[in-house]
Amino acid sequence: MADLIFGCTGVTAERYAATPTLTFSLTITERSGVKVHAIALRCQIRIEPHRRRYSAAEAQRLHDLFGDPSRWAETVKPIQLATVTTMVPTFTAVTETDLPVPCTYDLEVSSARYLQGLDDGTIPLLLLFSGTVFIAEASYRMPVSVWRELADMHFPNSAWLRCSRQTLDELSAFKAKRALPTWDATLAALLAAAGETPDQAEASRHE
Repeated sequence: MADLIFGCTGVTAERYAATPTLTFSLTITERSGVKVHAIALRCQIRIEPHRRRYSAAEAQRLHDLFGDPSRWAETVKPIQLATVTTMVPTFTAVTETDLPVPCTYDLEVSSARYLQGLDDGTIPLLLLFSGTVFIAEASYRMPVSVWRELADMHFPNSAWLRCSRQTLDELSAFKAKRALPTWDATLAALLAAAGETPDQAEASRHE
């Protein structure tokens, strides 16, 4: 039976992918000396938020996920990032392969909300590998800058928000009535009507 060890050596944001995609570089080592003909590889990727420190601004942004920092010892749990599959071709001893991982920017999804809340540093990941005859895992700390690069490629200076159909209908009516050109202008107009500009809202969020 093959004796496999998995490692993750890097990650890049795919510039020309149709959807936001991170590509992880994997190294697979076979220690028993047998030839591996192929691997139908399945990988579950989890974010382990308890394995890094957070600035005060980051903690404030993550409040809706984890609650007050005084309770984080109880509330901070692993977050599912993705589950993907790939085929690894035949090799002996050592091989390197790429693992493409499609990502979401939907802020209703916990992983996207978590990643959006970080300023810099690294993101502790646990990669859980499985196949027909083996189970293995590897840890990797992904730079926050790679995630930001990926988001900026596909959604420059933007973020996604999900709302109910009724809320969207009401926003659409508000937008049409005032002949507002974009949804961004619509939200800015609502903030202004509430007596708070977007810049003031951002400033108050960090106070």
